[in-house]
Amino acid sequence: MGFYARHLGPRLVRCLCAMDDIRHEREKIVPAAEGVVLEIGIGPGLNLPLYDPAKVNEVIGVDPHDGFLALGQERQKTSPVPLRIIQAPAERLPLEDDTIDTAVVTYTLCSVDNPERALREVRRVLKPDGRVLFLEHGLSTDEGVARWQHRLNPVWRPLAVGCNLNRPVRELFTRAGFRIDEAEDYYLKSAPRPIGFLCRGVARAA
Repeated sequence: MGFYARHLGPRLVRCLCAMDDIRHEREKIVPAAEGVVLEIGIGPGLNLPLYDPAKVNEVIGVDPHDGFLALGQERQKTSPVPLRIIQAPAERLPLEDDTIDTAVVTYTLCSVDNPERALREVRRVLKPDGRVLFLEHGLSTDEGVARWQHRLNPVWRPLAVGCNLNRPVRELFTRAGFRIDEAEDYYLKSAPRPIGFLCRGVARAA
């Protein structure tokens, strides 16, 4: 991993993901988490202030990237809920089956190496009545925007430390064995459409 990917890229991504408009979108879903929570791609900990201490017993934050985790040290110290950090890839979660009440997946599927495998791991560790709260950017349902996403992705991906613009969010969940109980597709108004297509919703094991 080069200097940019280890030091500069994570700071750029953190700045983008900490924008007010994006925080506002996080606020629509993260506070609904309950019980023992798994957050994959916890990185700089931008979701931590949004968890409700009255509903969350513990957050288990998983991320393989030490550069992103280092950016979250202060938020980890001031977490409003009990927190356990595990440095590991989402595709190989070091957790037992059926132990998680809520999984939180925000702006993460774009950058994991194998998103379908990561979601299958999430499904494995979820309790039978568990749910996934997700907020992701991905492949637009508008063909014209999608074409631009495919064109831009080879340039965007290295700049954004592995983030992809063109992953089909709903399809990834269904292929991994989830049913989507509710979901909304929309554009973030403050972002160019190829970057700002979002999908927010709730999924459960099918």
